[in-house]
Amino acid sequence: MKNKYTVIKASSRVLKSTPRKLNLVANLVRNKKVSFATVQLRFCEKKAAGLIGKVLNSAIANAQYNYGLDIDNLYIKEVLVGKSFTLRRVFQKAMGRANRISKHYSNITIKLEEII
Repeated sequence: MKNKYTVIKASSRVLKSTPRKLNLVANLVRNKKVSFATVQLRFCEKKAAGLIGKVLNSAIANAQYNYGLDIDNLYIKEVLVGKSFTLRRVFQKAMGRANRISKHYSNITIKLEEII
C-alpha cells in the first residue's frame, strides 16, 4: 500500500471565511515540513489559522492511519483555497434604501507528500 508517489489529501468545504483571508495564512505553510507548519499555525493569531490547522491535522491523521507513514517525513505539497458559494443579504439604510452584503464561504484542500 505504500507507494513511492503517495499523495495524502484532506479537504474541508463551506468554511465561513473568505478565500483572501485564508490565502494569507496558507502562504505561511506552503511547501513546508508538517512539523514546522503545525507550530506556525498554532501561534498564528488569525481565525484562518485554526481552520487550516484542522484540515492539516486531518491530513496528518490520514497519512498516519490509512497509509502508515511517519509524520516526520511529510511535507505540504499543495494548499488549495477556493471559493464556495456567496450568501447575499440586505442591510437597511436610511430613507428606505438598502445595501447588499455578500458573505463569502470557502473550500480548503491540503495535499501531503512523503520526503524521499
